[in-house]
Amino acid sequence: MKILAENRKAKFDYEILETFEAGIVLLGFEVKSVKAGQVSMEGSFANFYNGELYLLNINIPAWQPKNAPSDFDSMRSRKLLLNKNEIKYLSGKIKEAKLSLIPLSFILQNNKIKVQLGLGKGKKGKDKRETIKEREFKREKSRELKDF
Repeated sequence: MKILAENRKAKFDYEILETFEAGIVLLGFEVKSVKAGQVSMEGSFANFYNGELYLLNINIPAWQPKNAPSDFDSMRSRKLLLNKNEIKYLSGKIKEAKLSLIPLSFILQNNKIKVQLGLGKGKKGKDKRETIKEREFKREKSRELKDF
């Protein structure tokens, strides 16, 4: 399992409760672009339309922009592939508990590109400050241990 692209901001902005892996429908030149790591997941999320799950606000540019079709939109919504049971479970969680479905990373598994999704709850400003304090504490602790 190789990580192709990662959404680091998601773990800072959301408290991730569960993770899921889903397939994604991509065009050929988008696959090359994802394998090269040219993905911007900032502000992206997954939502339901007609009982299907779509990934919105994700920017996957064409591998070679001059060879891409003229009507290509890099910000288009992309369909995610999950089992029916997983889709039902996620739709229930999102409606019931007011949770969000955020893409955490793109991974290469058995030569197939998959999206790792996180079911998360948004953090408040206070929670974000606590996360920063914990990170700084761990950093200082590791520096002190290196000195010995």
